[in-house]
Amino acid sequence: MSARRLLGLGLAIAAVMAVAAVVALLASLPPGASAARRAAGRIAARDEPGEVPVAAVERRDFIQQVPAEGNLRAVRSTAVLVPALETRTGSFRVAWVAADGTRVRAGDVVVRFDPTDLAKDLRDAEAQLETARLKAAGQRSGLAADVANLERDSALAQDELDNARHFQKKDELIFSRHDILESEMDQQLAAGKELHAREQQAGRRQLGRAGLDLLAIDVRKAEADIRQARAGLRALQVTAPNDGVLILDRNRAAGDPPRVGDTVWSGMVLADIPDLSAMEAEVYVLEADAGGLAAGKPATVAVESQPGVEYPARIARVDTLAKPRLSGSPVQFFAVTLAFAPGTLKTMGTVKPGQRVLARLRLEERRGALVAPREAVFQLGGGNVVYRRHPGALGGLGFEPVPVALGPAGVGTVVIERGVAAGDLLALRDPAAAAAPRPAAPGTPASIAMPALPPGRAGGAVRP
Repeated sequence: MSARRLLGLGLAIAAVMAVAAVVALLASLPPGASAARRAAGRIAARDEPGEVPVAAVERRDFIQQVPAEGNLRAVRSTAVLVPALETRTGSFRVAWVAADGTRVRAGDVVVRFDPTDLAKDLRDAEAQLETARLKAAGQRSGLAADVANLERDSALAQDELDNARHFQKKDELIFSRHDILESEMDQQLAAGKELHAREQQAGRRQLGRAGLDLLAIDVRKAEADIRQARAGLRALQVTAPNDGVLILDRNRAAGDPPRVGDTVWSGMVLADIPDLSAMEAEVYVLEADAGGLAAGKPATVAVESQPGVEYPARIARVDTLAKPRLSGSPVQFFAVTLAFAPGTLKTMGTVKPGQRVLARLRLEERRGALVAPREAVFQLGGGNVVYRRHPGALGGLGFEPVPVALGPAGVGTVVIERGVAAGDLLALRDPAAAAAPRPAAPGTPASIAMPALPPGRAGGAVRP
């Protein structure tokens, strides 16, 4: 017999056996059952609900840890600043800057500024000083000449007044009335000329002194500009205040360090030189994992360049507000400062500020706690419940809801304070939802698609 005939014979036998099974199932239904009940029986026989997965309550040590990442930084650091000098513009232009991360010693030059602008300011100030001095000299010479002329005029007026007084015509027997009046008028004119000469001389002296005072101000201003320019030229080199590693400042608009050609202002921070004898780690914890963060709790830190090696630390400080690490990101983090245990830095080898670290923060630790999967906890009636299986029960109908009190939760597990015992089997799915049949096939009457749940099972629970 050929293989094709054997295959056909096998398919025929399988079809006959399937028909016989269906006939036996229909015969088992009670007499008078409706067609809908028979159809429902066929669907239930073809697609039974799945088994409810369970998990056992365990008594073991519970440790809640949250991951975090961040960078090393120095506990203390010295800022390298632009010299606080009152230059003409108050700014400097960077001509050279040491490379980021360079090890420096106290006194090493870390930044040089472009002297072009300061040298021009010095030349301009020197020219202004020379001009002011020349103007002052000319002013003094002119004043001296004017005063000498006025003194001469005053002397002539005094001589005329003396002559008018000495040769005044007073005798009416000798001189006529006209001569006497004319002599008196000459005397008064001479007195007026002498008074005018003295007043003009005093006014010219006062005006000359005022002009010289103004020129003296110009001289002092030019001298001050020269001192500032010379001080700026002497401060064109910024040196390291102490030994350490040069970390260029990136707190700028674009987040870039100072570069050649940048304009910087007096008092601006250029870099930091951290003290490498004391280090700490600044890590960031997701806002959702930050429950329980507090100073003093233990942690472990692993430097990314030293995989597999963890160093003990403790939480030293937690920021009061969560902030996004990236501008515009909706994800927020709490910044946490971790302090290393005494003597840890000596065992870490060569580390630098800014190195990436991975940390694990231990927020909760319970010895001998009752631990269950978080999938086993549901919310029902405003409280937390678990579905505990009855002894010997096998299906979804063998579970009972038990109110529980929850403790701290970790990644995938939760501590149950009371309500269950070690070894209890808890449902990982809502038994009521698991006992419900799957949706009916297309064309099945709605009255048989979802048979009623057993009493007490209407309405499922939801996970917290």
